[in-house]
Amino acid sequence: MNTIVVTGATSGIGLESVRLLAGEGHHILAVGHCQANCEKADRDIKAGLPDTKIEWYAADLMQQREVLRVAGEIKTWLDTHGDGRLYALINNAGCARSWYMTTEDGYEQQFALNYLSGFLLTHELLPYLIAAKGRVIMTSSQSHKGIKVHWNDVMLSRHYNPLTAYKQSKLCDVLFAQGLNDLYRAKGLHAYAVDPGLVNTDIGNKTAGIVDLVWKMRKRHGVSPTVPAKTYHYLCNQASAPTALYYYLCKAQKHSREVTKENAARLFALSERLCGVRYETEAAS
Repeated sequence: MNTIVVTGATSGIGLESVRLLAGEGHHILAVGHCQANCEKADRDIKAGLPDTKIEWYAADLMQQREVLRVAGEIKTWLDTHGDGRLYALINNAGCARSWYMTTEDGYEQQFALNYLSGFLLTHELLPYLIAAKGRVIMTSSQSHKGIKVHWNDVMLSRHYNPLTAYKQSKLCDVLFAQGLNDLYRAKGLHAYAVDPGLVNTDIGNKTAGIVDLVWKMRKRHGVSPTVPAKTYHYLCNQASAPTALYYYLCKAQKHSREVTKENAARLFALSERLCGVRYETEAAS
């Protein structure tokens, strides 16, 4: 079966996606925040599916040095065991914050983890994805609608609002998927953004503050993570790659009008500067 990388793999949507895809025989390279979480998730899955093929990697993807480190470990595995091919990359790691917090690189944490980590990890694994004519899946949100990228202060350092920061990061996920398609679809690569809907996970309860209080109330009305996991499964398992950009409950949906080729290209250029990398455009020719 195929090799699939999943980030944010130790809980919630990521964990259920790993369980579903590994249960069908896919070889999963799963990335979690820390070793303890990885070991716990592995025991959870193996209790019901003892023969699944899962390799676990611990990395704090909020920090760019950690993204680069784990990308190196994954590339070594793909070169040694995966025939240099990666069928799918699910960039699912995410967070919510109640106040302005930065990474060691100086970037606002929601922007760094929810979006920029996926941008950088995809860059590092791009040759393997192109070799497999693979798929990149970003975890976005319905909340990406009704907002614009704050181009002059993308970290929102001057007027920080945690919900605005979260929404902007999810808009960037859709724009990134659009940009990947614009650059690399001719090479067989397909990129998508998924709206999981309101899901009963702990994403908003990992730091104290207003987000923690609000999320404790909201998540009670959310669906089980097994529901959105089916959309990731759908996008990975279609023999012919689906052609739409944005999906909810396994069906194509309309995305924000802010998702244009022009905005996607502008975000690409900004993200390259923030990550100190350059996507090779000649690979798309």
